[in-house]
Amino acid sequence: EYFIPEEFRDKAYFDAPLPIGKNQTISAPSMVAYMLEKAELKKGMDVLDIGAGSGWLAGLIAEIIGKNGRLTTVEMHYDLMEKAKFNLYRFGLKNIEYVVGDGSCGYKKNAPYDRIIVSACTPSIPDEMKSQLKKNGKIIAPVGSLFYQMLVIYDKKTNKEESVMPVLFVLMAGKCGFK
Repeated sequence: EYFIPEEFRDKAYFDAPLPIGKNQTISAPSMVAYMLEKAELKKGMDVLDIGAGSGWLAGLIAEIIGKNGRLTTVEMHYDLMEKAKFNLYRFGLKNIEYVVGDGSCGYKKNAPYDRIIVSACTPSIPDEMKSQLKKNGKIIAPVGSLFYQMLVIYDKKTNKEESVMPVLFVLMAGKCGFK
């Protein structure tokens, strides 16, 4: 409930995406849980979160990877990142670097990552993003178009993509996203 606008707090525990501003949404709790399960996060991992939104997923990731882990969260919208920072600071999470900018191709500065979790639909998983993974790294991302999307898991060790379920996310803007 701390991560959604006050006017939607009565719906905070519904299992549905909710608007958070800037035509963006916070994902349904079941979708977040599923993505985190598929990410197989462990203490001490380096993780890239693309699409910080209100900070909810970032907070969960930061808690799971612990104080020895490092989370880089990227958000294109300055106003949303400021809300995410505010939301996360009150929980005392110190293992997060906040980046405002285009994360559609990943974020090279802190690479390589153990995991990259993307919270907006991309047309495909960019090779540039794949190159930012450690040798056993994984990317979890919605891939497709406005009309058809699949949650995809890319495993760098096997260099394979597995489509695991149909999903519906907002479209990712940016260099490697939708124009």
